[in-house]
Amino acid sequence: MSDHQPGAPSIETLLATLASEFEGAVTPPIVQTSLFTFDSYQAFEDRMSGRSDDPLYTRVQNPTVAAFERLIAAAEHGEAAVGFASGMAAISSVVFAFVRPGDRIACVEHVYPDAYRLFERLMRPFGVEVSYHPVEAFQSDAEIFQGVKLAYLESPTSAVFQTLDLERVAVNAKRHGALTVVDNSWATPVFQRPLTLGIDIVLHSASKYLSGHSDTVAGVVAGSEEKITRIRDLSLTLLGGKLAPFEAFLLTRGLRTLGARMRQHQSTADVFVERLSVHPLVTGIFSPGPGSAPGLEGRSGLMSVELDKTIDIPRFADALKLFRLGVSWGGFESLILPAQIALNQAGEQNSMQRFGVSGRIVRLSLGLEDPNDLWADFDAALKASAT
Repeated sequence: MSDHQPGAPSIETLLATLASEFEGAVTPPIVQTSLFTFDSYQAFEDRMSGRSDDPLYTRVQNPTVAAFERLIAAAEHGEAAVGFASGMAAISSVVFAFVRPGDRIACVEHVYPDAYRLFERLMRPFGVEVSYHPVEAFQSDAEIFQGVKLAYLESPTSAVFQTLDLERVAVNAKRHGALTVVDNSWATPVFQRPLTLGIDIVLHSASKYLSGHSDTVAGVVAGSEEKITRIRDLSLTLLGGKLAPFEAFLLTRGLRTLGARMRQHQSTADVFVERLSVHPLVTGIFSPGPGSAPGLEGRSGLMSVELDKTIDIPRFADALKLFRLGVSWGGFESLILPAQIALNQAGEQNSMQRFGVSGRIVRLSLGLEDPNDLWADFDAALKASAT
């Protein structure tokens, strides 16, 4: 059920009309400067002593970045937000702001592979205990949260797109004093607003749907003023993964059309789910829809399909004309990522290997092309690759 209140603007209206801090400017200009100067000794001293919040240095704050952060905070129903140079900068900055050696992280299985690597390659050596659990465990009132400092969640999860009852998870976590963090990149605030369900912190790989144009690498975190201030003062300032003004400008541009784009992605995904469900060469579909979890109001264009064993997956991938092979998602273009490729990725074990993703799965990112053209391409490639 939507939390849209009578008389309150929809998220599409909010993102299109939220005023810029720059008087008369429909689009915030790019304030491309490394530092800001002061007109007097007193003004400079007031800023350095914390008596004012005037811009000081772009690693800490910048007006173009601040305009983007305000949009995200409003869209996610948070008090504040802070932007970063990548999704991984956002994830790591949250973790380092709240977790210390000796603490424990409880993480959902099928987590984003680089988040898994962060926990395994950096947090464990720093003395942080990390445990992984299926989505059902977080929803029960088991002792999973006991002694946990931070619960790191995705809903839906990566690759297999399992959803969580976030409101129930938040209640369970608060009972044991655990901080909850949810990656909301898949649903975006158009289709899911975890903060309204009791989650403490929501984050995004802003490179994906928030940007929507495959020309930006960025991340963002939203939550209460207190928690965002902690992240900004500790992680942003000291780790230095700041969002650049130009990227913030591109992200603000992308947010203005987020609602319209997500509705189109959903429409195309609905077409694919309907046709895939009766396709003889498809044995599984992973694409949660509206209402499949409390608070989930839509279906994005990111899904996975499991292909019949008669399909030669490399031949299928090469037969596609409109779908391209690539690791990212959320842009205007359609992409595929065969699990076989991800499972064979060089380096240490990743989450897909550890938690048993089938090599017959192919992830689809459905773009903004005509859905019938995309389907014709996909169906023809399936038939051409059947042995």
